[in-house]
Amino acid sequence: MKTLRQAKIGDTVQVVKLHGEGAVKRRIMDMGITSGVEIFVRKVAPLGDPIEIMVRGYELSLRKADAEMIETN
Repeated sequence: MKTLRQAKIGDTVQVVKLHGEGAVKRRIMDMGITSGVEIFVRKVAPLGDPIEIMVRGYELSLRKADAEMIETN
């Protein structure tokens, strides 16, 4: 299983599935990250947290723990 956390700077990936439960999964979906959407990885902080991405035309920062829940192709 490949996750968003493993994506490199400059990669464009497509979301396959969201893992997680309840409020955490709902928060990720409320950010616009749903199955089938494309995500472009813009930056990764020096220590790997957070990850800056571009999704649905806007920039978003995600924690490593949240990125680990997003399965990509």
